Amino acid sequence: MTSLKPYLIRSIYEWIIDNNLTPHLLVDAQDTRAILPTEFIEDGKIVLNIRPEAIQGLSLGNDEIEFNARFSGKPMHIATPITAVLAIYAKENGKGMIFDQEDNDGDDEPPPVKKPTAKPNLRIVK
Repeated sequence: MTSLKPYLIRSIYEWIIDNNLTPHLLVDAQDTRAILPTEFIEDGKIVLNIRPEAIQGLSLGNDEIEFNARFSGKPMHIATPITAVLAIYAKENGKGMIFDQEDNDGDDEPPPVKKPTAKPNLRIVK
């Protein structure tokens, strides 16, 4: 079963933009697969402004978020796995969603459907 997390990120991003607010991602910068500006990492995390006016080429994929931005005037390609995203929220009011890192897999199989072990004993009464 695919993870719900990327779908939630996309929908919350759209809601934030529709309300003329500034979307921010809180990312676990300790994920070795992430490409991030290291000089802006604090306590193993980084906050990224993903407002359309601040970035270019945003891709909110099912496995990864990518975009181009400038940090201290230098262009940089940013990429982070969905699993490293800790939260998405509006800067102005803090509304958004914090993600539980324990539920990051997305590869969980749905619970098995229990099949009846015996046929029901039906009796027709006239």
